[in-house]
Amino acid sequence: MTTFSNLDHCQNQELTLCAADYSLLTDLYQLTMAACYTGEGVEQRWASFELFVRRSPDNFGYLIAMGLAQALDYLEKFRFSSSQIAALQATGIFAGASDRFWSLLAEWRFTGDVWAVPEGTAVFANQPLLRVEAPLWQAQLVETYLLNTLNYQTLIATRAARLRDVAGEQAALLEFGTRRAFSPQASLWAARAALAGGLDSTSNVLAALQLGQQPSGTMAHALVMALSALEGTEDQAFSAFHRYFPGAPLLIDTYDTIAAAERLAQQVNAGEIELTGVRLDSGDLVSLSQHVRSLLPGVSIFASGDLDEWEIKRLKAAGAEIDGYGLGTRLVTGSPINGVYKLVEIDGIPVMKKSSGKTTYPGRKQIFRSFAAGKVKADRLGLIIESPLVDEQALLQVVMKQGERLQPPETLAEVRQRTTASVASLPEHTRRLDNPVAVEVEISTALQELTQKTKKRTTEARQHGLGEPVRWAGFPTCRNWRGFPHE
Repeated sequence: MTTFSNLDHCQNQELTLCAADYSLLTDLYQLTMAACYTGEGVEQRWASFELFVRRSPDNFGYLIAMGLAQALDYLEKFRFSSSQIAALQATGIFAGASDRFWSLLAEWRFTGDVWAVPEGTAVFANQPLLRVEAPLWQAQLVETYLLNTLNYQTLIATRAARLRDVAGEQAALLEFGTRRAFSPQASLWAARAALAGGLDSTSNVLAALQLGQQPSGTMAHALVMALSALEGTEDQAFSAFHRYFPGAPLLIDTYDTIAAAERLAQQVNAGEIELTGVRLDSGDLVSLSQHVRSLLPGVSIFASGDLDEWEIKRLKAAGAEIDGYGLGTRLVTGSPINGVYKLVEIDGIPVMKKSSGKTTYPGRKQIFRSFAAGKVKADRLGLIIESPLVDEQALLQVVMKQGERLQPPETLAEVRQRTTASVASLPEHTRRLDNPVAVEVEISTALQELTQKTKKRTTEARQHGLGEPVRWAGFPTCRNWRGFPHE
């Protein structure tokens, strides 16, 4: 295994990230493969890679594509600085790399094309969310970052869309996940994807302000405990917080939820306080919310505490009196989206992976979607050279040409609107939480035929070249490269 040595001059113990670091935020084998391609003289061969999900997480009937905005921003800003190139050279790993490789890094600018489904679009397994068409070495280098942003944001947007679908349009949904997201960077992406997927607001102040949104939040048990201890009672803690933030809900379950609600009801009825909302974070949320509603009929009740779409469904079915939900841990973590990025064509030659359980379809593809009575009827996965049928729409669009964006970034409101429409267009059996049935995805005749031809050609090439380096259609094997990666 090839690893970096301990390079004191490169160390940054904060491990913070900015756009200038994009070039090195990758897996080592992306760079070693690019160096190999360059040494073999094939780095400029035109390659197409597609990013897709092999299989959806259990009980996910659909996925909501998300993260394209950050992917395009990355491709625009990706550069190698002289100090970064020097750091790579200092590792000693690339001692066998050609001078041409270092020149390419120094001159780097993404010059390829990108096809993608618009953010907020419902997609299914084996359908490309994005395709990169570029010189081989460029298309290879960008894999890691593209997978990172699209996989994670697609997961969060899908969870958010499911939460909205279950909770209903009238419920207030707040993203609370910053403390449980996988990193500070992930917390920003999670907030964005959650809002684009259907949530109303986020407690993440930085994310909200960067996205032009109003951050939302309530209060924590620590305030109630601290002011109760210092000023005498829980009621005094409520009064103090309400004095500075009269529109914020009060957290009433620190000690005795019902007792707190009863005292607040007396103050409300006496005209001593105008209370807009309360939050419940523990206990039997069904019975507690019902009791609190009877005491405070005109006050919004907000619930939190490890909630997800299944728990919200249970609470609603049980008659809970809840107007809004705070979603944190289970929104920003959970079953990962298993997105992969695979070569489908090189120099006009369709290619495919035949590994057991990981077979891919060859060639550049398009998703053709048909509708009936406003609902998705079926999808057809075909080749880019095919045309949509009379009742079909082609989902993949060109979003970047020769490294330049073709349209300005969409607003969060536009993406959220598309998410809402996409979910609404899905059949009920696809939207349900338990044992959902994904929309049928037909493989076009042309794609089936290409798959069979590609399988036959690769089998013949392997048999012909058994025990020898295989040179297929002018694409030589990478040889004599120490530490050459493999999957």
